[in-house]
Amino acid sequence: MNYYVVKYSGPFGFIKPWTAVRDSETFSQQFLTPSIVEGIEKKLFPKLLKEVGIHKIVGHRLSYDQISNQQEMIQTRGWNSKRKGSQFLFDRPTAILIRGVILNPVLYLAFHTLEDAHEALQQHICLCRNEDVLFPIEISECSKIAFEEDGKLYPGFELVFEKSEKAFLVGYHRVSQSPMYGWIRIVGNPINTL
Repeated sequence: MNYYVVKYSGPFGFIKPWTAVRDSETFSQQFLTPSIVEGIEKKLFPKLLKEVGIHKIVGHRLSYDQISNQQEMIQTRGWNSKRKGSQFLFDRPTAILIRGVILNPVLYLAFHTLEDAHEALQQHICLCRNEDVLFPIEISECSKIAFEEDGKLYPGFELVFEKSEKAFLVGYHRVSQSPMYGWIRIVGNPINTL
């Protein structure tokens, strides 16, 4: 069985949103969770918006130049209140987080059919936020084994969406709130060299 692989790239960095599992424990900047891949698929194929799960993307691979650590100030969801005389004072505590920004990402999306790949090639995608745009570059054809193992053609990190003895918790699905599991396949050199 052959795969039709669409390569996306862009001269941008992107910040993945925090998952429900601490990124310092999973180092999740390097992989896309099932809900992110499902979101990309629904952007590319809007007729699947009412469907649950991933139906057309059969594999993906993410590589990049480097991770640049950035500081971000956040506020908690809730408010603290204090009573001062007859008045209530409300405030929201702040904190500083360090997030990694992936620079110059390259993403490969694999499909079973050439028609799906052609439809995907006509559109840009956003990895996680609207400003994180990746543009389609080309379509290539390969076998499933070549996609899974050829580090020269398709280098990068891929989270394999399955629960097995190699799998770990990678977060919670944004819609269903169910836990998501997977294990990381590293093919070739996932860090692009100049």
